[in-house]
Amino acid sequence: MPHNAIQHEYAPLPQRVRAGLEAGFAKLSEVDEFMDELPQTSPRPLDNDGDEEHLGDVTVTHRPADAPGDGETVRWHYVEAGPSDGPVVVFLHGVPDSWWQWHYALEAFGSEYRCLAIDLKGYGQSEKGTGDFRQEGVAVQLEALLEQLQIERFSLITHDRGTPVGDHLVALMGDRVLRYGRGQQHLWHLSPDLHPQQAMFTSPDAPSMLADAGRFVATAYLLLTERRVKVSDLARTVQEFSYEGISTAVPRYFNSSSFRQEWIERRTRLIPRWKCPVLLLQGADDPLQPREFYTDPDVLAQLPRGAACTSSTRATSGRSKSRRK
Repeated sequence: MPHNAIQHEYAPLPQRVRAGLEAGFAKLSEVDEFMDELPQTSPRPLDNDGDEEHLGDVTVTHRPADAPGDGETVRWHYVEAGPSDGPVVVFLHGVPDSWWQWHYALEAFGSEYRCLAIDLKGYGQSEKGTGDFRQEGVAVQLEALLEQLQIERFSLITHDRGTPVGDHLVALMGDRVLRYGRGQQHLWHLSPDLHPQQAMFTSPDAPSMLADAGRFVATAYLLLTERRVKVSDLARTVQEFSYEGISTAVPRYFNSSSFRQEWIERRTRLIPRWKCPVLLLQGADDPLQPREFYTDPDVLAQLPRGAACTSSTRATSGRSKSRRK
């Protein structure tokens, strides 16, 4: 190793977390029973520009957009809600999701904020062709989309695999990102036992696994949620994950990088460039994101359980300060 190379040491895995992982994987035996609760679904017809859906008292409008990327253009799909002159909040989803992951947030925020929930490249109704699927590359393309939409400054909320893209976007756009609600992804510490999906998504069998959208969604939500999600919400999630091309597009992200590479990039290149307050959002008992990795009192806070979290997150997204490590 060169004398000036930096060694990045994995964090030891707490015993509590090992027990939680074992309990989580034991749920795999329940997948077939869980799937019996899901109705048979097929992809929804593609939405046209201006199509509307109603989420409680909030109306969301579907929008397509072609923005620069991959040497030509990238087709994006997003939904928007809220007043056109309101503070802007951008939402990036994870796997196996789409803009729909945020429908409760849109319902909660859409009366006060201008909300943009984007189907990431490779998901939902956005671009699925070959191209640049590096997290950094997709962030550059998202910046081009936001430029085209004339979004000057905004708060960003991410979840799961939307977060590595968000990490690059926050570093790339500097002062234009007002606040970053960073959800459900490793930050400064990492253990290889916590990302078995790297091998799963880079396997030659990944496209066929993802093509069975119902089973994949049921498995993911059974493993990763404490409480059962409404069947109607899961059915829509399956529909949004069933569009042609998703099963081959999503693995391109994992073949373009690795969890270790992302972790090193955060520590060496990205976190030093973040200029906004950052709120880390994750479950206190989540075995995949150990709370033991966050021991600094400056980065620890407890949000109330359940619906009250929405109001706390609204404050962070809009007008209050949060802290980051």
